[in-house]
Amino acid sequence: MDPKEVKDALERAATEAVELARRLGADQAEAAVSHDEGLSVTVRMGELESVERQRDRGLAVTVYKDRRKGTASSNDFSRRGIEDVVTKALSIARFTAPDEYAGLADAELMAREIPDLDLYFPSGLAVDAATEIALRAETAAREFDTRIENSEGATVNTGEGVRVYANSHGFVGGYPSSSHSISCSVIAKSGESLERDYWYTTARAFTDLDSPEDVGRECAKRTVRRLGARQPKTKVVPVIYPPELARGLFGHFLGAIRGTSQYRKSTFLLNALGERIFPDFVDMEEDPFIPRGLGSAPFDAEGVATRRRMLVERGVLRGYLLSSYSARRLGMQTTGNAGGVHNLIVKPNAGPLEELIASCDEAFVVGELLGQGVNPVTGDYSRGAAGFWVERGKIAYPVNEVTVAGNLRDMFRSILAIGSDVDTRGSIRTGSVLVDKLTVAGK
Repeated sequence: MDPKEVKDALERAATEAVELARRLGADQAEAAVSHDEGLSVTVRMGELESVERQRDRGLAVTVYKDRRKGTASSNDFSRRGIEDVVTKALSIARFTAPDEYAGLADAELMAREIPDLDLYFPSGLAVDAATEIALRAETAAREFDTRIENSEGATVNTGEGVRVYANSHGFVGGYPSSSHSISCSVIAKSGESLERDYWYTTARAFTDLDSPEDVGRECAKRTVRRLGARQPKTKVVPVIYPPELARGLFGHFLGAIRGTSQYRKSTFLLNALGERIFPDFVDMEEDPFIPRGLGSAPFDAEGVATRRRMLVERGVLRGYLLSSYSARRLGMQTTGNAGGVHNLIVKPNAGPLEELIASCDEAFVVGELLGQGVNPVTGDYSRGAAGFWVERGKIAYPVNEVTVAGNLRDMFRSILAIGSDVDTRGSIRTGSVLVDKLTVAGK
């Protein structure tokens, strides 16, 4: 894929669609166009199991006519295909109800410059090379311990693409990006105890990934340490979320401050702007401009320029996550978050996971969460879990078949520490989180 040629072609298609929609009577119009290519190779028990190649493209056109909205999509970029999708969008708009809040984001908010955020690194991997890397990961896992007796496989994913957005304000912009990963999952057995676990690495550049051997060994280590798990008695104790699971905890927070949740009044943090949600040592910054960041973007899904900002400062909520539509519903201005958050950085105030464990006389370290069990309206939280029991500052034994229960509002206020072991494998960057006094229900 030549990213410049693809980007130029997508910009032409998007611009043509917007201009045609305006000529056919739309008050406003926007088009999002994408082209993606990828390779996925999976091995299992030392043998190649599957090879998948991806090559997708799509065009989505949204028109606004008399405050009525219509959207249609296609993968046909020909002139006739573009005419068809625009005509369908206009036809749909005629049958929708008027919405005073519908429309493009304000023209003055469009991104005027599109900085290079170093997001595009094609891997160039052939099937044979990807297979060899996956085999190295699985072999390292299977050879780590004699109790590793089965495998769910190791997978190498590599993908690249270009996305372009254009609208009738005259904005057109796009950029290429890539994402690559190596993952592994194995099964261990000891007596009657049978456990599985996994590990993965992901990055914009393939050269930034952990080695396949490191992925395999970490996967096996995590699996073996779960053997012999037992169910403790029900207790109220501190609970520690490692970074990869703490990300989900803050994901619930982000869902609660989304504009959609706010104007629908379907959140436990309704009208919480300016309130203290977390302890005063908690700061969260959104930074869309981290080079190679998995959540980095120069503009959002509406062309609005992204910007750095403090989302939480000394525990106080300073802003919501708003698109132009949700902002209008709330009488506010978009925050450039149509499509989600861009690199939320949760600042640490403590050492890594090991130090958080050492600080607890008794605690539960979450290793896996099961089921949904979160009510976004009330904040009630109840998740099936497995993990490890801590006694006198050390892991005493593995745990399974428990439930961690509380309320998210209380949990956020009860955070005792945020660790320095920051996980950068996503758009939420956080270390381990120690939460005081949650119910861990077992026997």
